[in-house]
Amino acid sequence: MPEPAVDRYAELHAGFRWRVPELFNIAEVCCTRWARQTPQAVAIRYEREDGSRRDYSYGEIDAAADRLAVALRGLGVERGDRVGIVMPQRFETAVAHVALYRLGAVAMPLSMLFGPDALEYRINDSGTRLALVDETGIDNVREARALCPQLATVVAVGGAEGRGDADLSALLAQAGAAIEPVATRADDPAVLIYTSGTTGPPKGALIAHRALIGNLPGFVCSQNWFPHGVTTGRPEAPRPPRGATAAKRRPGGLVSDAVFWSPADWAWTGGLMDALLPTLYFGREIVAYQGRFAPETAFALMARHGVTHTFLFPTALKAMMKAVPDPRARYALQLRAIMSAGEAVGDAVFAWCRDRLGVVPNEMFGQTEINYIVGNCAPLWPARAGSMGRPYPGHRVAVIDDAGHECARGTPGDVALHRRDVHGQRDPVFFLGYWKRDDATAAKFTGDADDSWCRTGDSAVMDEDGYLWYQGRSDDVFKAAGYRIGPSEIENCLVKHPAVANAAVVPKPDAERGALVKAYVVLASGHAPSRELEHELQAHVRGKLAPYEYPKEIEFIDALPMTTTGKVQRRVLRLQEEERARAR
Repeated sequence: MPEPAVDRYAELHAGFRWRVPELFNIAEVCCTRWARQTPQAVAIRYEREDGSRRDYSYGEIDAAADRLAVALRGLGVERGDRVGIVMPQRFETAVAHVALYRLGAVAMPLSMLFGPDALEYRINDSGTRLALVDETGIDNVREARALCPQLATVVAVGGAEGRGDADLSALLAQAGAAIEPVATRADDPAVLIYTSGTTGPPKGALIAHRALIGNLPGFVCSQNWFPHGVTTGRPEAPRPPRGATAAKRRPGGLVSDAVFWSPADWAWTGGLMDALLPTLYFGREIVAYQGRFAPETAFALMARHGVTHTFLFPTALKAMMKAVPDPRARYALQLRAIMSAGEAVGDAVFAWCRDRLGVVPNEMFGQTEINYIVGNCAPLWPARAGSMGRPYPGHRVAVIDDAGHECARGTPGDVALHRRDVHGQRDPVFFLGYWKRDDATAAKFTGDADDSWCRTGDSAVMDEDGYLWYQGRSDDVFKAAGYRIGPSEIENCLVKHPAVANAAVVPKPDAERGALVKAYVVLASGHAPSRELEHELQAHVRGKLAPYEYPKEIEFIDALPMTTTGKVQRRVLRLQEEERARAR
């Protein structure tokens, strides 16, 4: 994709204003209105790993959510109650979210990958009274439940039916007349998502209904003006498609046949706020795949469903690049936009997406507490390989120092978001606070309540054009022999070598230098660990980066420790090195 003829970035910021109504409910904007206008329109294309498929309409989601809301009310769920959702990408997961928002309850998505200890911590910390669980999580929930006295009811879904206190199918069949949806304010809580825990124990981030509005500019931009796309001239303002023409091409070439898919688990912010909810907000179709991620499976799935927009985190893109170097030669893909987040994409993956997929990837940066605040939109401003991008319209982002002052351009600091945008309007993307952790909430901000910066804990440099360049988590950056080392650049360099599938760089304690640069490397298929390969990789990095950045030690491992969101847990490896040093 060529660079845009004109950089529209300043124009977009100048013309953008927030419009946040006093009353706002995610269920209404993501489901109810479409069930009224286009009830037969497909909302979810569901496919299982065994090949079975079924399409679900907005009308079907709406009707099932009505019955589930009645059933949950009968089980004692009230406004403000936290309800766990332990399910993967499937129809019932979307139904559960819509039903809970209608009740004014708080949805607490929990990954099906969580073991009993992780579930126990989150259920007890949040005071969850009820959980909806399918076959992927029922064993772990049952094991955790013995230590969760407040968890009164487990509703079994799908293949888990018969192993809980109630079965979803029976509850829906017995539900009475629909209840009147609760009128929620935009500031009312909607979701409780626990942070991935890369540093310290997980904290519950309480997300308001209005946060969806705060996410939309970034979603629209990172997906190359979802759902219609950008042709020439002034881009059409992002808005939901109307009526039965939603799946057709509009006059002037604007495309509105968007189909979204991402392997991101709907139980975390990247899957819920970056995929499921914004796609439904625009009345479009999202593919729900219940199965394990594999590069070939991902390509085949996107080709089969005509996926036009996707979110693929860098770990997935690296695996896809290594497994299928020339995907368009094997698959009939219709991709028009790729967003990537969680780690730096790096120029190797960037070039592969651009040259082999024909789509310039839009990097995005955000976190559970303040999601979708920085990134790119390739048709409207030039993407720069390796950059996180620029602040999205509606968000005032800066790099600040320890005192809370903005750093000079080119100087590393903490990426932070201001409570108010460049026009002085309050930014709706902010979380409400950490659950039962007022101290942690206060520590997240610098400045007065209404004139404060929210620190991300991620280090970056902002250049003269406003692009941010990721340095690493503030606690991932370290010094070796007096040099400041950001792991991202070294990891990106290692992945460019054909023998490397993935890599993580951490400090190894050293009496003389303070720390040595150490790399943990996962090898690509067909390559085996050896001393010769270790020397080859060291020379590879030494020849491309600064001499002090090459890894003095390389350890080959089968897999890197990852969070459920696909982020490398460098902290686990760093602590391992510290423990080894103490043992020595």
